[in-house]
Amino acid sequence: MIIQTENLRKRYGKVRALDGLDLHVPAGSVYGFLGPNGAGKTTTLGILSGLRRADKGKAWMLGEAVRLDALGQRPQVGVLPEEPAFYPWMTPREYLRDFIAPLYRIERKQAAHRAGELLEQVGLQRAAERRIGGFSRGMRQRLGLAQALIHQPAVLLLDEPVSALDPAGRREVLEMIESLRGQCSIVLSTHILADVERVCDMIGIIDNGRMLLEERREDLLRRYVLPIFEIETEDGLGAWPEQARGIAFVEQVELDGRLARVHVREIESARQALLASLAGSGLAVRRFELVTPSLEDIFLHLTAPQTAKAEGGQA
Repeated sequence: MIIQTENLRKRYGKVRALDGLDLHVPAGSVYGFLGPNGAGKTTTLGILSGLRRADKGKAWMLGEAVRLDALGQRPQVGVLPEEPAFYPWMTPREYLRDFIAPLYRIERKQAAHRAGELLEQVGLQRAAERRIGGFSRGMRQRLGLAQALIHQPAVLLLDEPVSALDPAGRREVLEMIESLRGQCSIVLSTHILADVERVCDMIGIIDNGRMLLEERREDLLRRYVLPIFEIETEDGLGAWPEQARGIAFVEQVELDGRLARVHVREIESARQALLASLAGSGLAVRRFELVTPSLEDIFLHLTAPQTAKAEGGQA
C-alpha cells in the first residue's frame, strides 16, 4: 500500500472528526474518498499532508512510518485543498516559478520550464501573466492543481478538485487526473459521485469518522447493486407506493414526484408482482423500466442510516 492508516483519531473539542479510521490506498491507484459533509474527509487529507495533527493512530506512506503528532512539509506529497489560497499580486508564472518551486529546491531554470509546462497542462497558459487576484474560483482551482504537481510528487491528495469548475472544465481536469494514473497515487475526495465512477479504480466510503467499506469500483458495484425499476405515471402515484412497499420482493421505494424508484430482489418475480399491483391500482403508467443502479444509489444506501444519527462536525 502506498498509504495506510490504522486507528486514526481526531477531535475538535467535543466533535469526534475521526473515530478509528483505517485507510488503504494501493500504489498507482486513483482512490475515490467519499462521504457526507462532516464525515472526516478533509481532516484525513490534512493529517496525511502534514497540515493537521492526529490525536492518535498510525500511518505509513511509501513504506515508511509517518509522524502524526507534528506538522510539517512532506516533500513526496502534493496537496490541493478545497479552497487554495494565493498571493493576489503575483502572476501564476511568478507564483509557481519564484515561490513554490524554491520550497522544493527546484533550480530556477528547471522551475521556469516546469511552471510553463504545468500552466499549459491546466489550461492557464493564456493567463500566465495576469494577477491572480482577478481569477475566478475555477481558475484558482486549476492553479492549485499546478502547484500540487510542480515537484512531481509520488502521492497526490485532492480535496474537491473540480467542485468550482464548469462542465467543460470539470471534464478537462478529470482527463488530466486520468492521465496521471500510474505516474503517482491519487486520493480524490469529492461529493460528485459520477466523477468518482468515471476516474477512480478504488473507492472508500467514510461516515462519522469511520471507514464503512473499501472496495475496487467493479467489485463494489457488483456486490451492492440491487436492481431498480423506475415507474413513472401520468397523474401522480397516489397511495400505490405504500402498497408497493408491502410486496415481498421489494427492498425500498424512493419517490420523486410522479416517479418511483423501486429497489428489488429477484427481478422476474418482482416484475410480475409490480405489474400486477400497478394494473390493479388504476394508475396511468407512462414508463416502467429496469435500470442499472449507480454508485450514487450504493452511496446513499450505505450512508443513510449513519447520516441520520450524525450530529454534524468538522469535514
